Amino acid sequence: VTLHLNPISSVHIHQKPLVFLLNSPLPLVWKLKSERLAPGIRRVFFVSLGSVVQFEKGNFSLSAETEEKFFPEKNEHLLQWAQKEYGAVTSFTELKISRNIYIKVGE
Repeated sequence: VTLHLNPISSVHIHQKPLVFLLNSPLPLVWKLKSERLAPGIRRVFFVSLGSVVQFEKGNFSLSAETEEKFFPEKNEHLLQWAQKEYGAVTSFTELKISRNIYIKVGE
């Protein structure tokens, strides 16, 4: 699955830390493509067990962290866990089948 990250239109370059929880019932390779995300900013990708994140060449992989994590099984429980763990959830998306996911990050 390719995860496309871009800032919202009102933000020229996104310069804030991000945390992503990438959950799947089966192990996946998450391919990350991004535009206009500032380098050197902490970005964390938690993936379900057996999954990995692949970064594009020249991407922000040097400042990104990837960690496998056991997530709650149901989406309601995952959302509650994320809110408890991080204090807020700004976006939650559930897809049954997808090869590309487009996410706008920003205020």
